[in-house]
Amino acid sequence: MLKDLRKEALFGNRMLPSSGLVKLTFGNVSVIDRIKRVVAIKPSGVNFDNLNLNSIVLTDLDGNILEGDKKPSSDLPTHLELYKNFPKISSIIHTHSEYATSFAQARKPLDCFGTTHADHFHGTIPITEDLSREEIEKNYELNTGKAITRTFREKRLNYLEIPACLVASHGPFIWGEFVKETLENAIVLEEIAKMNYKILLINPTAEGISEYLLDKHFFRKHGKTAYYGQKK
Repeated sequence: MLKDLRKEALFGNRMLPSSGLVKLTFGNVSVIDRIKRVVAIKPSGVNFDNLNLNSIVLTDLDGNILEGDKKPSSDLPTHLELYKNFPKISSIIHTHSEYATSFAQARKPLDCFGTTHADHFHGTIPITEDLSREEIEKNYELNTGKAITRTFREKRLNYLEIPACLVASHGPFIWGEFVKETLENAIVLEEIAKMNYKILLINPTAEGISEYLLDKHFFRKHGKTAYYGQKK
């Protein structure tokens, strides 16, 4: 059942260590088949080196296991909440990459200081509010997803133009319209976080990029008027 979906999820998960985004078992990738409403995700606590097609767990959008003899990632409810609220995405990555996670755990958003950021994200990468004690003690992973979607709703952010969020005291969640795009977004997010750390060391009062330069760099790569790269 859905062997290609499993292959995508396996590819994405195997790429995390080689991209320098995870250590040990700190992270996961999921992929969704929107037509069949099936999600493929990494099993909980399994080392990335030990993953194979049979390791990948298939669930429905309510979290019921359809195929697989292992427990799905404990972050599954977060992924499912994002899939339900962000209908145009097909893949999600969660990591504890060093610099992006440092900003998340410092409860600081990733401001857009320059064109590297603007080429990929149309503005500041937001940070969620802290979860309440009740939200943590009951349905923690689901409430993490709700905190992300609430942040985008309240700040009126476009989830396709800013395909990432920092979860306060936790780490980043990143998404995309297909798994390779999501991996690229996760890699760029970590590079941006590294740059921001150094920018703020050099100039703690650095100001963000101008709105017109932000728009220029983002829309020359994205949308109907994009002209960067080769025609497909």
